Amino acid sequence: MADTHENAYDEFAEAYAAMNETGSWNAHYERPATLALAGEVAGLRVLDAGCGPGILTQELTRRGATVTGVDASEQMLGLARRRLGGSATFARADLGKPLPFADASFDLVTASLVMHYIEDWSVPLGEFRRVLTRDGRLVFSTHHPTMDFHISGADDYFATYQFDDEWFHGDIVMKMRFWHRPLRAMTRALGEAGFGIDVIDEPDPEESVRESEPRAWESLSTKPAFLFFRAFPRYSA
Repeated sequence: MADTHENAYDEFAEAYAAMNETGSWNAHYERPATLALAGEVAGLRVLDAGCGPGILTQELTRRGATVTGVDASEQMLGLARRRLGGSATFARADLGKPLPFADASFDLVTASLVMHYIEDWSVPLGEFRRVLTRDGRLVFSTHHPTMDFHISGADDYFATYQFDDEWFHGDIVMKMRFWHRPLRAMTRALGEAGFGIDVIDEPDPEESVRESEPRAWESLSTKPAFLFFRAFPRYSA
């Protein structure tokens, strides 16, 4: 998770981890799409930025990557360390600040559902480019701007603004704060940070959701929830 100060992930880390591990939006929609864009990761050095409880980190390591996960929440990092044991490295980091890694330290950066917590994308994107190798790539997912525009109730899609939402998990109410930005702001930020965009994707949920969770299928197959990017560092000839 990003260090937003408004979203108290330390208070509901366990509930979030359970929701992320099995819920259709994560397990059968976001994570498969992120892994598909990441492609073959065996032998790669991967930075999992905003790793949360380490669920994506675990899958990347299972596929043969050497993974370093960073997150702003100590509680989330504790869950990630418990999940992975010694098979991945973890450190606390605020994605709004410089990362504690040398230039060209990673072949792949993943950032799963974390960018919508961050007001200014210039720092994290600039840092992702810095720590990537020349042939590296960035794969990230974020809230789809049309979803956030609808949830926020705002009247200006093209503005960048903060808004609040609530998530429910059993008896737990998670009060959340996000940043909406239009697609053009996302693509411009990537370009200004020195990235070329390879893929912008609006995937379908996995077919299994149709039977296992029909309401989720109806929602995710007709209204996009997340937007996915694959980008690469751009260099002058």
